Amino acid sequence: MRKVNSIQVITFDLDNTLWDVGQTIRRAEKSLRQWMQDNTPGALEVYASDAVEGIRANVVARSPSQRHDLSFLRTEVLRSCMLESGLGESQAKASAEAAFDVFFAGRNEVVFFDNALKVLNDLSQGYRLFALTNGNADIHRVGIGQFFEGAVSSADVGASKPDPAMFSAVLTQAKVTAAEAVHIGDHLSDDILGANRAGMHSIWFNRDGAYDNDGETQPSAEVQSLSALPISIAGLS
Repeated sequence: MRKVNSIQVITFDLDNTLWDVGQTIRRAEKSLRQWMQDNTPGALEVYASDAVEGIRANVVARSPSQRHDLSFLRTEVLRSCMLESGLGESQAKASAEAAFDVFFAGRNEVVFFDNALKVLNDLSQGYRLFALTNGNADIHRVGIGQFFEGAVSSADVGASKPDPAMFSAVLTQAKVTAAEAVHIGDHLSDDILGANRAGMHSIWFNRDGAYDNDGETQPSAEVQSLSALPISIAGLS
């Protein structure tokens, strides 16, 4: 694929851009709860109760600098639930880590949207691809690491999109200017507004035209299918 514009780098949001994150998390959560039922049923009672909201708030309050690290937060919530159920410190820690491993395996078992893998392969032939995500999916465990030169997450930066620090981090890693990069994502605020404010091009993945734009956030382009991305990117200037 030959580039016909100034774009050198493409940054991709992951969740709800390359796959349905809600479906993925529901399956991962089901696997987690089944593991807890089999191994730590008392902790599952706590985890499945209304008390978990207070536990989660306490975890964030104790570790404000890690509030954007979703893996840390979930593990700590699980550890707190283990402790609440009566497990000792060492057992609670080990059980929480084992439970999180089950969840994280499911978190990375995704069902890609139509043409996602083909488009990533095609784009990687002519552009440098980076993942830019507020989530904690692992591009290698998901099975797309071969297409990407790098990945930046909110846990890495200590901030979440649309914070400009996220976009600055990926531009610094890629060693390009904002004008040489385009960000692709499904969320008008996190992805499009954030990229626009950073001076990057932006493409809104409005899958199947399901959402309306209120007019306040204008992307450089809009696509309703991933297969439209190559032409859309080639048309940027």
